[in-house]
Amino acid sequence: MVAIVLDSTGKVDAFYTKALELGAVCEGKIGPRGLDGNKLNAFYFDMKSQ
Repeated sequence: MVAIVLDSTGKVDAFYTKALELGAVCEGKIGPRGLDGNKLNAFYFDMKSQ
């Protein structure tokens, strides 16, 4: 699994869109995933609003 930290939700959305354009497959809504197969994650934590 590879995880990418981005600095905005807009960049996460753009990353997701590009991944789908390049052949990625969405596994459904946000939530836990198994560790089998290849995984690519992009996420943003807004620590200022905590």
